[in-house]
Amino acid sequence: MSSSDDKDLFRRAVSDARPLEHGRHEPTRPRPDPRAAFRRADERAVLEESLLHAAADLGVETGDEILYRHAGVSDAVLRNLRRGRYAIEEEIDLHGLTAVEARDAVRSFLSSAAARRLACVRIVHGKGRGSGPRGPVLKKSVNLWLRKHDDVLAFCSAKPAHGGTGAIYVLLAR
Repeated sequence: MSSSDDKDLFRRAVSDARPLEHGRHEPTRPRPDPRAAFRRADERAVLEESLLHAAADLGVETGDEILYRHAGVSDAVLRNLRRGRYAIEEEIDLHGLTAVEARDAVRSFLSSAAARRLACVRIVHGKGRGSGPRGPVLKKSVNLWLRKHDDVLAFCSAKPAHGGTGAIYVLLAR
C-alpha cells in the first residue's frame, strides 16, 4: 500500500467523526490523597523510642504475673486464656537475646502468626534471674510491646507447667 492509499483508508474510517465541541480535551490526572511527607518515618521513630524504655520504668518484677486485655475482650475469654484452655499453636523462646534482638524477633513472630491466622501463641521471655539489679528486662519489655501491638487481644502469664511467670500466652485477632 502506498501512503496515498493509507490516507484514503484513514479518511473513510473517520468520515463520520465530528470535532469536539470544546476544542481539545486534556485528560486530568486525579490528585493523590494529601498526606504528610514524613508521617511514616515519624511514626516509626516514635514506635522505636517507645520500645526502648528503660526496663526499670515498666513496672513488672521477677515473680509478678502479667495480665492484659484489649477493650472488648470478655472476662470469660481472659479467664479461659489464664487457665490455658486455648491450644498453643506456636511459640518463641527469647532466652539469650538482647532487648533489641528480642523486639525484632517478637515483631517478626507476631507478624508470621497473624499472617497464618493463629489464635494463641506462647512467648517465653524468662524470669529475669540473670538480669541482675535491672530486673527482668525481657519480661518488662515484652509486656510493653504486646500492649501496643494491633493484633494482640489479650495476654497473661502462663500456667506453671508452661513456664509460669517466665512465659505468656498471647491471644491474637484473626
